[in-house]
Amino acid sequence: MALDSQSFIAETSGWTISHRVSSALPGYLILGAKSSATDLSDLPEGALHELGPLLALTQTALRRELGAQRVYIGRYGHIRGLAFHFHIIPIYDWVEDLFWQDARYRALRQFAEREGETETDGAELTFFVWREFCERQHPPPIKGPTVSSVVEVLRRTVPQHLSAAGISHLQDLGS
Repeated sequence: MALDSQSFIAETSGWTISHRVSSALPGYLILGAKSSATDLSDLPEGALHELGPLLALTQTALRRELGAQRVYIGRYGHIRGLAFHFHIIPIYDWVEDLFWQDARYRALRQFAEREGETETDGAELTFFVWREFCERQHPPPIKGPTVSSVVEVLRRTVPQHLSAAGISHLQDLGS
């Protein structure tokens, strides 16, 4: 996965953490494998050992540093040639408010056959984020810090979380 220097946040021996380039949602991260694996079972042992702690610390950083109400983590992998990666999607209160204000997304209710625990779920909000913040030429207004300021905050804090978790990162590797 090619890295964009403006979106790069941190790097370990097996993974890179970056802001999703095509997302206007501050804090939408991509955790990408540095190996050419296309399946979890093909990842090197070291990358597998780092995976759980990396997912946990990115979730923690988005909640603590940015105030995300929820953090969704998913692996989709439909595009050939992209390295194995995870989408780490923050859901802020204002994102969910925008979802409820947009009547187009009420059409999703017709697909439910029974009542859920909440009025919406992660699949619907992920769909909303992708369509509104990643694919629209003019995404909804952001309430809070910009993508670039979030990247700067995470560049300062994620390495601290990595060190606290005992995970070697770019600075520790002498780069």
